[in-house]
Amino acid sequence: MSEHVLEVSGLTKDFRGFVAVDDVSLSVRTGAIHALIGPNGAGKTTCFNLLTKFLTPTAGTIRYRGEDITRKGPDAIARKGLVRSFQISAVFNSLSVRDNVMRAIQRHRGESFDFWRSRKVLGAGREKAEGLIEAVGITRLANTPAGELSYGHRRALEIATTLALEPDFILLDEPTAGMGIEDVERITRLIETAAKGRTVLMVEHNLDIVSQISTHVTVLARGRILAEGDYATIAANSEVIDAYLGGGHG
Repeated sequence: MSEHVLEVSGLTKDFRGFVAVDDVSLSVRTGAIHALIGPNGAGKTTCFNLLTKFLTPTAGTIRYRGEDITRKGPDAIARKGLVRSFQISAVFNSLSVRDNVMRAIQRHRGESFDFWRSRKVLGAGREKAEGLIEAVGITRLANTPAGELSYGHRRALEIATTLALEPDFILLDEPTAGMGIEDVERITRLIETAAKGRTVLMVEHNLDIVSQISTHVTVLARGRILAEGDYATIAANSEVIDAYLGGGHG
């Protein structure tokens, strides 16, 4: 098995003459927590959308576990174990927190959301759902409809439904955006826990989080890779410092 689970070569996205991502090549090691960062307008979001198959590249290739997935859709790659949180793991506002997580569990098993299934099957799913809900810190909200959750609690639920799908590779799009300090700390620890036995690629604005948990960092600027390495190496890079001072922390 290759030490790199995701390998990207020459990735480019041209929006009618505006090149948002320009010849990006990167590799994500198996078991890493790999952060994708950069100042405003760096191309992070476009690059992430290309990697998660919500956009089709103008040029370049994307390989997952050695297989070319460049032209595959998000559902196809999710079935291979590569799951983007907050997108693939849709939350249903009318369902309770518990039922949302149970639905994700049943989806992973290829089952329909049937209340007439055996008590043994439903009981096992419920027990797993309760464990995931507790892990993300929203046990007291288990019976609350998702549509009534605060932004931070909804993010926590979305992480729980993502984990319910038992992915090998988790793609996180700004997992702590809009959260208070307490929620940020809990979700940061949860990402660390979720990463055990898995690979994580995340776009994250909060550089404190990146410094705490990332094993590798790729910095984008103007659609191209500016620097790569561990956080200490990145933080000491004069070009990275200049890019952030000139472009903010977007």
